[in-house]
This record gives sequence, structure tokens and C-alpha cells, in this order.
Amino acid sequence: MKTIKTLLILIVAFSFLCCKNDKPSNGKLNVVTTTTMITDLVKNIGGEYINIQGLMGSGVDPHLYKASEGDVTKLVNADVIFYNGLHLEGKLVEVFEKMGSQTKTPIALGEELDKNTLIGSDYFASNYDPHVWFDINYFKLFAQKVTQVLSEKDPEHTDSYKTNETNYINKLDVLQSKLKGIIETLPKDKRILVTAHDAFNYFGKAYDFEVVGLQGLSTATEAGVQDVQKLSAFIIEKNIKAIFVESSVPKRTIEALKAAVTSKGHDVSIGGTLYSDALGTSGTAEGTYIGMFEYNVNTIVNALK
Repeated sequence: MKTIKTLLILIVAFSFLCCKNDKPSNGKLNVVTTTTMITDLVKNIGGEYINIQGLMGSGVDPHLYKASEGDVTKLVNADVIFYNGLHLEGKLVEVFEKMGSQTKTPIALGEELDKNTLIGSDYFASNYDPHVWFDINYFKLFAQKVTQVLSEKDPEHTDSYKTNETNYINKLDVLQSKLKGIIETLPKDKRILVTAHDAFNYFGKAYDFEVVGLQGLSTATEAGVQDVQKLSAFIIEKNIKAIFVESSVPKRTIEALKAAVTSKGHDVSIGGTLYSDALGTSGTAEGTYIGMFEYNVNTIVNALK
């Protein structure tokens, strides 16, 4: 019996050989995205001229996400596909690689970045930290690439896509200024961020935080007893007031870390839940990239003060 993974690859390969790359009858591009961050970005750039379907929802871990048969149908019918790349969507890599050999090439936004500027890792498949959206400057580059691709696919609406890009990047500029002001209220010696996994290294680099994750870059790796004990000793040594749960990672790992610190006669609080690999619920402020980032920073700063 063939595995679902093999079936997905075969279905995608066959469908892409047989399907035309025409726009739907309503004249709008069919766009498929993977993570919620990319979905929100593409919505802002594409606006009313695209039909967009995101594969992943709020709280979904892209490291562990597996495509369903329904996802394959969406991918087959797409005119454009945007995903993060850098092996973030680890279980979808083979599907995307198979697509890349056919007429439709999925766009891996992370692969467009200058690798010399990325944070490397000897413990992750791509050798780069894939959580690049936590550097807003990278997200601006994502916006530029999305605008370019949509304009090439739908030149009739190029001016609208470029206007939307300009407006969105202006909003990101405002966000950067606001976040800088909030973070400056937190003394540098208190800027130590302990989370469930290493999703915030680009954030740390941009805003001068020391970032420590209990798990590695991918949630596919499990934290062991030694990891918990080592990090609990670090928390005590640095007198860290709060550690953080992540919305897309089970909270048991951070609860185990808190228990380890408590067992040694010290106290550390859980400072809140951060959005790491997925945005919040659709329709809320945290369901947008800008709202998520502002929420995260306020949560971190308030807990560590």
C-alpha cells in the first residue's frame, strides 16, 4: 500500500502535466500559500485581484504539517504558490520539489534572501534558521518578491499590486518604529528570551535579545531531560523572571522547565503565549502579521520588566 506522501507526489506530478495555467473565469489569480504569515502578506499585496487559499491555520506547526488530499487539489488549481522555504515546511518539501519540475514553480520566499545574512545552524536540514519573518526587513523583501510575481502573472493589475506593496511597507516602517520604542523601555540586561523552540533568533538579532529555545530550530526535535536541566540552571544563573509558551508548540515542555526551576528553590513565571510559527485567530489583531508582532513584543517586555 502506497503511503499518502507517495500518493501526493504522484497526484501533483500527474495533475501539473495535464492542467493548463489559465486564470479562473472570474479573472482573478488563484493563489495558494502555506503559513499564516505568508497568507496575510499576500492578501495585503494581492487585495481584490486574487483568490487566496492558505493551507495552514492559526496554531498550526509548519514543521510538522502534512498535506491532505484537499491541499493537493488547491495546489493543482493554483496559478501561483508561495511558501517560506528554508525547510520550514519540512513535510511538504518533496511535494514542492516535484512541482518545481513541472509547469508551475512554487515560489520559496526564503530562498530569495541573501544566504550570507541568514543565521546558520548545524542542527537543521537547510543549515539556515527558517524563521526569517521575525526580521521585518526580510518581510519587506518578501513583499517585494510577491509584488513582482503577481505582476508578472497578472500584468493588467501591476499598478494596484505596486500601490498595495508601498502602502504595506509603509505600515511595516511604522511597526518597526513602534516596536523599537517599546523595547527601549526594557533594560538590556533583562533582554533574555526563553521560549519553547528556537523561533526567535532573528528577532533577537534585530532587537538585541539573547534568545534561548528549549527545543531546536524545528519542533520535530524533542527536548530531553538534560536540555531541561541545563536551561533551568541558565535561568537561575541569569535570574530570568519569565519564560514563554508558543501558540503552535505544546506547553508541556515549558511547564516542565518551570517545574525544574521551582524544584531548585527558585521561581520563574510563564510570561504568556507568543505567536511563533503561526499567527493568531483570523479576524483578530493577532491574526495579522503586524498585530502578532506588536502583541509578542508587548507580552515579552511586560513579562521581563
